[in-house]
Amino acid sequence: MPNSSEDIAEPDSAAALPKADSPEAVKALPESELPRLAENIRRTLIESLAVTGGHLGPNLGVVELCIALHRVFETPKDKFVFDVSHQGYVHKMLTGRWDRIHTIRQYEGLNGFLLRTESDHDCYGAGHAGTALSAALGMAAARDLKGTDEHVVAVAGDAAFTCGPTFEALNNIAETTKRFIVVLNDNEWSIDRNVGAIAKYFHALQTSSTYEFLHERAAEFIEKVAGKSLRSLAGRVERGAKNLLFPNVLFEKFNLRYFGPIDGHDIPVLIRTLEFLKEQQDPVILHIITEKGRGYEPATDDPMKFHGLGPYKTETGETPAGGGPTYSQIFGRTLGKFGKTDEKIVAITAAMPTGTGLTEFQEQVPERYFDVGIAEEHATLFACGLATEGLRPFLAIYSTFFQRAYDMAVHDIGIQNLPVRLCMDRAGLSGDDGPTHHGLFDIGYMRHVPNWIFMQPKDEEEFVDMLWTMANHDSGPSAIRYPRGAGMGATPKAEPRLLEIGKAEVVQDGDDVALFGLGTMFEVALEAKARLEAMGYSVALVNPRWIKPLDTACVETYAGKCAVLCTLEDHAVMNGFGTAVIEHLNDKALSVPVERVGWPDVFIEHGKVDILREKHGLTAAACVEKVLRHLPTKKTAAASERETVAKAG
Repeated sequence: MPNSSEDIAEPDSAAALPKADSPEAVKALPESELPRLAENIRRTLIESLAVTGGHLGPNLGVVELCIALHRVFETPKDKFVFDVSHQGYVHKMLTGRWDRIHTIRQYEGLNGFLLRTESDHDCYGAGHAGTALSAALGMAAARDLKGTDEHVVAVAGDAAFTCGPTFEALNNIAETTKRFIVVLNDNEWSIDRNVGAIAKYFHALQTSSTYEFLHERAAEFIEKVAGKSLRSLAGRVERGAKNLLFPNVLFEKFNLRYFGPIDGHDIPVLIRTLEFLKEQQDPVILHIITEKGRGYEPATDDPMKFHGLGPYKTETGETPAGGGPTYSQIFGRTLGKFGKTDEKIVAITAAMPTGTGLTEFQEQVPERYFDVGIAEEHATLFACGLATEGLRPFLAIYSTFFQRAYDMAVHDIGIQNLPVRLCMDRAGLSGDDGPTHHGLFDIGYMRHVPNWIFMQPKDEEEFVDMLWTMANHDSGPSAIRYPRGAGMGATPKAEPRLLEIGKAEVVQDGDDVALFGLGTMFEVALEAKARLEAMGYSVALVNPRWIKPLDTACVETYAGKCAVLCTLEDHAVMNGFGTAVIEHLNDKALSVPVERVGWPDVFIEHGKVDILREKHGLTAAACVEKVLRHLPTKKTAAASERETVAKAG
């Protein structure tokens, strides 16, 4: 393993440390200064992210790698494709964005992932795992077709190798190009610790007694080639490089030449190895061992927490105490409770046990908990197999990640009418994470698939009731969407209740306008109701609950008595809940106006939820403005009384 991390030493001043905010500046520094540059990068990240939050642990682990990459290669001509790209903060700092790193994940600041529109040095934007090798291979193939000479380097964590697209790319590399570099950044973690045979395989490589021997031979090899022409030493270097080769490894079966493992925090070794690899005329994979959170003790002690987090105290790593339990925590706790009394309930996650809250289920019912790694398609098919055998699988996947398994939702679950329970966390806006993580499309991609039922709760109490309803729904597939973070603060009852499928909750009757506030937007509908009532209007307030089947009787009732209906949803307006209402009214030839409050037909940027809702019109004020266009002006009782008094006087 690499040398154990040490906390960043206190220099006389941060200003005394070297800074390099461009690839040219990285190359201009004496090599002896590069470790101090790494120290300054870490210090800057720790201090900046303490204020903004962000992916601290992954970026602290790739500092030396990014320095070495920019020392050896020439971006933007050469291409670096980072898998997921949440570990791209250091790359941003070294490509002209050092002085803006304090704006990371803030509205109108730097994006938390690489973004093609943000810099020419970001050749590929991503936010999901398993993207790097395929995208980079496409770039290499394009280079070969065009006859240009740039280098393409794919940087992927070991967790990405549990992902299907990565293996699909591996299968294709040797048949497609001769010049291609893959850097396998092995730190044993994705968000949680990696699982499965591939993770065990990588662990065996780096813990083998051969590793220490290889590391020593790597140092000898670097000493031999340092400062000499690699081309003139081609034969000798080739023989020397074989001392770095771990025999009979998986990657050789894909016709990739494998080098490593080497210490991913040893800058001279990284630089010399990359200089050698850039001269190769065969696709190669370099296996580096890194430490997630290196240089900051709280992050190395708790890599899971510091993968991605909000603001924290730099001295201790402590984060502010949260409010009530999140939907994710309630989900895991509730499902664990159900699982203890129902032996048919099983839970599945695709490498997100903490994010989905399933760690609590794992603690209560470990034998019926499955983490399949970053493999949403496999997770869904695995759930299908469980369902065919009479079990009750709960499949917990973020809304944005389930997009990858859409084929299975149609072909495997829908057509076979299997009782898989899909629990889509992070549905709606995901705030600081930006467009790759917003869950704004799941209603659109799910509501038209036959056999599914689909729901969203207005609060935590109803959430538990819906989970109970799903647990007892064996006649077909069911899905629930729920937001990131905490809800309205409603305490679930000791005993959940079964909800009538397809039946909305009429919270208040009214005659002028009907507000249908779906899920998290119910709170906005409540505020809009109060504003409209203050203007003298009679307002119906409906908690729809059901996206599919839609409560058509409720919709028709208010279409027959109100001047306007308004739907509110934390989802894209295009093909969302409001669209379902309009479609039904059209089918019934009911011509009442329907106003929709939701996200516009663009990819929504990153930023705080309240800022983005205000900007894009998902507010009570925007709702009121929309419906007033269809309502006659009314006088409030107070205004009428004042007018009467004035006339009498």
